[in-house]
Amino acid sequence: MLTVLVQRGDVTERAKAVDPAWLKAGATEIFWADIEMPGEADQRFLADVMHFHELSVEDALAQTHHPKIEAYENYLYVILHGIQPAGKRGFDTADIDFFIGQNYLVTIRHAPSRSVQEQLEVCARHGHVLAQGSASLFQRIVDRMVDHYRPEIDKIEDRIEAIERKIFEDPKRNPLKEILLIKRDIALLRRVALPQRDAVGRLARREFSQIPDALAYRFRDIHDHLVQITDEALFFQDRVTGLLDAHLSSQSNRLNQVMKVLTLIATIFMPPTVLASMFGMNVTLPVFPGGGGAQFWWVLSIIVGMSAGMIWLFRRQDWL
Repeated sequence: MLTVLVQRGDVTERAKAVDPAWLKAGATEIFWADIEMPGEADQRFLADVMHFHELSVEDALAQTHHPKIEAYENYLYVILHGIQPAGKRGFDTADIDFFIGQNYLVTIRHAPSRSVQEQLEVCARHGHVLAQGSASLFQRIVDRMVDHYRPEIDKIEDRIEAIERKIFEDPKRNPLKEILLIKRDIALLRRVALPQRDAVGRLARREFSQIPDALAYRFRDIHDHLVQITDEALFFQDRVTGLLDAHLSSQSNRLNQVMKVLTLIATIFMPPTVLASMFGMNVTLPVFPGGGGAQFWWVLSIIVGMSAGMIWLFRRQDWL
């Protein structure tokens, strides 16, 4: 699906397609072409109408790429990742490809993007937004993309705190599945945020002619937010690793306690079992005083005495 917004003078309007005349030298129009779920027709548009390099077109049509930035002769090609909530699965990220030229911006996305959709609505309502230029529009979209990371990061922190309560307040529950799921989300966040931070950092350092100096300061602010996000991702990873170690240690201690109790029970009952089995053998054994009726009570007394003595010994050794 292709959406085209074009700025003519002070008016922003929708167009059905990109007019090749807008790309000629001296053209006064500023336009934004947004492509969602690109197909073969969009590939021809990028190559034949926009005349983008074949390598950048190939990367843009691929569904997954790490954030990066490349400068070509007449345009700047940038890949950044947006974030979308995914219910119980945490969140998903999807890359958005940007082609920034002197008077145009082309965005390509393989999934719905809140940031792009919100900016489309803003441009349709306010004519001055697109009139500020393609680089300014690109900066607005990137700023919205980074802002959308904050709610998901807060959710991750809430999930970590919930797991902490489970581990320390209710050790009988097993939060291992939740720990592994959140470790996956944090690993995904780090894998996206780190290269994205580096790419935006290059925009903030004024390396490219397509980014004016005034916008470089705005990208510096976005870069600061991404630095904070990556730092929090590293901190979250350390916290979750500590929680996993704490959970495993807690389970190991509980298992040791159970094995300790079972071992003590087996040890206490071992001598009485041996004694009872001896008196159950069909051989002549020593007879205790008191006649035949007293033999049972003698054996029972010895068993109780041995058990009581072992319990006393275990308590003295602080094993019970």
